[in-house]
Amino acid sequence: MSKTQTEKPKKDGQERDFFCVVSDAFRIFARRSSVILGSAWAFAGAVLVILVWLLTGPTFHFSDTWQLIINTATTIITFLMVFLIQNTQNRDAKAVHLKLDELIRAIKDARNELVDLEDLSDGELKKLEEQFRRMRTRAEDDETSPSRHAEPVESAERTR
Repeated sequence: MSKTQTEKPKKDGQERDFFCVVSDAFRIFARRSSVILGSAWAFAGAVLVILVWLLTGPTFHFSDTWQLIINTATTIITFLMVFLIQNTQNRDAKAVHLKLDELIRAIKDARNELVDLEDLSDGELKKLEEQFRRMRTRAEDDETSPSRHAEPVESAERTR
């Protein structure tokens, strides 16, 4: 992660609203947490906590309170991890989409209609999928035909 991404955003003459400050802080926190919690050391720590909990079972006579401690802890941790994982996945997916969009735009013969496919409806994606399936079938039947531009995209009819 670059230094500019983790630095506190600088004020450039205008006051940032509370939502932006919280959003930036959460982004930085989620990114750092995902790096730390996705490591082998974090997994080893979790296994160690479970082993300690198991070893203390006989001391506490495997009581309901003993069980409640691990159940509550794992539920809370899982609940919070869902948000961290989702934030990281959303950012990674967006970055991949933007990179792919840039590649599509940079290639001369690429079909620019394929940019921003994630914004299409399910029906439009299904039509496009069928089109690519037909193109693949034609390419398999005739290896000499260029399958990439065999059929124009029907996306001109769609509205966003």
